[in-house]
Amino acid sequence: MHPGRALAVLAVLAAAIAPPTATAQPERPAADGRPPSLSAEAVLLLDPEGRTLFAKNPDEERAPASLVKLMTLYLAFQDIEAGRADLDELVPVSRYAALTPRARMGLRAGESVPLHVLLEGVAIASANDAATALAERLAGDEWSFVGRMNAKAQELELHSTRFANPHGLPDPAQRSNARDLAQLIARLLRDHPAARPMLGGQTFVYRGRVYARHIPLFNDPLGVQALKTGFTHEAGYNLAVSAWRDGQQFVMIVLGSRTRTASFLDAKKLLKFGFVEAGLESPPEPRPPKRPARTRRTTLTQ
Repeated sequence: MHPGRALAVLAVLAAAIAPPTATAQPERPAADGRPPSLSAEAVLLLDPEGRTLFAKNPDEERAPASLVKLMTLYLAFQDIEAGRADLDELVPVSRYAALTPRARMGLRAGESVPLHVLLEGVAIASANDAATALAERLAGDEWSFVGRMNAKAQELELHSTRFANPHGLPDPAQRSNARDLAQLIARLLRDHPAARPMLGGQTFVYRGRVYARHIPLFNDPLGVQALKTGFTHEAGYNLAVSAWRDGQQFVMIVLGSRTRTASFLDAKKLLKFGFVEAGLESPPEPRPPKRPARTRRTTLTQ
């Protein structure tokens, strides 16, 4: 046999008896505490010491939507604790407040509403009319209240935050980022602990109507005790969350999710990651690898 032909035959035989090449398997989620991929545009998770556990575009300027109401609540609780306002006082509702658009609790011009009901409307129903009514009660008019909001933002060192209204409706001048909003909810809960059960509320009643927010994060993962949502077409779906596990507080901001469900899913994944990182939960068990499919043998007849 010609030497070249013999080499060719040997090469074919070697290929035939060589072990089959393993088929590439899809990458499985990590089981060692590494964070999963998240769909939100900007995310920040802080541990109980205020250190960053995970960040994605935390300093990117974004529209805060109704997370603005965290500052409205901060100033309201500050005035209550200072004796400048009372939870049970009746607050008159102006025509301007009653006509605040969208996400309303149906305030009527000329009526008077207990201040604590307005607080619940802001915290639970995210009612824009309630936020405006609070602003007018606490500062005389909305613009004066916005001035107080911006002054407090500077005092709290929220240097990338600019407020333009007390409710979060779109305004090109109103901007913040995940880092500032994490600082805001952390300071709100630390400086004014009465805000914690308010932001943890899931229902309240106004004029016979029950306002409820159905948010899975209150049940999974366990530990979420304060939460504020926000949405505009410009901002996407936003979340500010504080969770406690074994007495330790975690703060998380999720900004710019495409859907409400996606924002909750990102938040759930990230909180579970944080609990693992802090040693409060064990990492999930790795999934067994999929067995490669068997190759069918075909018998050739001569």
